[in-house]
Amino acid sequence: MRIQLLAGPRQVGKTTLLLELAGGLGNRALYLAGDSPEAAAPGAWERLWQQAQAVAGREAARGGAVVLLDEVQHFPGWSARLKGEWDRVLRLGLPVHVVASGSSALHLGEGSRESLAGRFERLTLSHWSAAAVAQAFGLGRDEAVDLIVNGGAYPGAVALRGQRERQRAHLRDAIVEPAIGRDILSLAAVRRPGLLRQVFAAAVSAPAQVVTLQKMQGLLADRGALETISHYLHLLEDAFLVAGCERPAKRALRRRASPPKLVVLNNALMAAMDPRGAPDRAREPDRYGAWVENACLAFAWNAGQQVRYWREEPLEVDAVLDGSWGPLALEVKTGPFGASDLRGLFEFTRRNPGYRPLVLCDPSHVDAALRCGVEAMPWADFLWGGPQD
Repeated sequence: MRIQLLAGPRQVGKTTLLLELAGGLGNRALYLAGDSPEAAAPGAWERLWQQAQAVAGREAARGGAVVLLDEVQHFPGWSARLKGEWDRVLRLGLPVHVVASGSSALHLGEGSRESLAGRFERLTLSHWSAAAVAQAFGLGRDEAVDLIVNGGAYPGAVALRGQRERQRAHLRDAIVEPAIGRDILSLAAVRRPGLLRQVFAAAVSAPAQVVTLQKMQGLLADRGALETISHYLHLLEDAFLVAGCERPAKRALRRRASPPKLVVLNNALMAAMDPRGAPDRAREPDRYGAWVENACLAFAWNAGQQVRYWREEPLEVDAVLDGSWGPLALEVKTGPFGASDLRGLFEFTRRNPGYRPLVLCDPSHVDAALRCGVEAMPWADFLWGGPQD
């Protein structure tokens, strides 16, 4: 029996999941949110565990007590205190189960490594997919896919679709500011909050682009050391905001030296931060293509795949995936293309024959890929259900 730690981005349903568990378990469940007024009351933590001990004894025949701790990182010294209570109930032989959630993977990771080693299993509730959005809001497939590309998939923002300014305000106030201003900045590792915000803004403005740290440094009003910028990019990934994907390399030194490919993990962040809003496909085909590619790579990352890219000038592959979907080399195209546009894909798979080449394109261009001798599928189908076998 281990503690279940549930991490994930803000506003994706962690609290809803815990409340549904509490409702289904009835008297066996004890729920307490770390950011609630009840948790701030003197003795709240001690009373919770006293109640858990009583319920465990009373409901032992039905499996004992289930303690549900929401936003656990808000409890002062949460990991050490949870370790102490967990070890105590184990010594007493009490049937107590614990599920703890948190929006900050940074705090959960730090605390669990320090105090809970060997006592927990970590689960991640990631950003919503197009299929999940469609099911929850009763949308058609095409509408849900379009929303993933142009508006993102935070449930609260989906409910405000069609109200652009309210949606942007919600994303800034409920997602971006708490994640950066509360979760990340509460760590001692961040000494320059203004620089962190600038790194986030620069990364969100370059979706699905390979950006050297030197170039990013030049975009910032406050010039920071390259090591600091790289560190802040890692913090943004731990906060489920932006991932810096690496280039495959045999030598670790070369891998660290390669520039990251920036993937914004939810297109809603781009819609919130870009004053131009979502791109118009007819008038801004390049920007639209970048948003589609970013949505595809973010979907793969959120599905637990390892996402990297390959580049050897002048050749490039948009994404190299490893994971449960199998080794894949992806090229994302939102316009017409020919064999010359797939040279990078051909060269990479020639050198790495274990990777399956796949072109994600518009439905009208699938035959063009097949004529080039490579498998293809509509990028909308990929965003809906992942790659086909």
